Amino acid sequence: MKNVFIISGPSGSGQDSLIQGLKKIFSINVAVTSTTRSKREGESEGHPYYFLTKEAFETGIQEGKFLEYAKTYNEQYYGVTYEEMNRLQKSEKIGIWKIDWRGVETAKRIFPSITAILITAPLPVLEDRIRKRDNPSEEFIAERMEYTKEFLKHSYLYDYIIENEQGKLDQSIEKIRSVINERLSSK
Repeated sequence: MKNVFIISGPSGSGQDSLIQGLKKIFSINVAVTSTTRSKREGESEGHPYYFLTKEAFETGIQEGKFLEYAKTYNEQYYGVTYEEMNRLQKSEKIGIWKIDWRGVETAKRIFPSITAILITAPLPVLEDRIRKRDNPSEEFIAERMEYTKEFLKHSYLYDYIIENEQGKLDQSIEKIRSVINERLSSK
């Protein structure tokens, strides 16, 4: 897993913005996660997810097609197939695997040397970022913040923790770039 890096963080941490910034520096291939959640406006098959029915996802689980998967706080499945991970590993590009803490736990068990980077921010910043997206209900915000607190209890799973402070996206991208370069040169 020399060329694959996990980028992981709770809602509002800025993972997607950081990945977009890294694409300006590196040639990157992002693992496409499969999910049972509905498509949102502007999304399409493979961008940013493969969208499956609950039945199709559960069939894939039974058939052993998923390297890792989890049922999240919103009762939706998310997971990466063996086929998708093989695509990422065979690429000559840097692979980015965006998963939650449960996925990191599984990934570290299967690939102990994989580099996992936790992206976080202070809780009030995370909550503010969640509030500014999708006009969420208070119930949704409460669920996300509860999940975020649970997420952060598992920071011990990660090799690096990078705080993506408000207004300092470029500095956070630079910190991740340094980690990637350091790990690639040591492998």
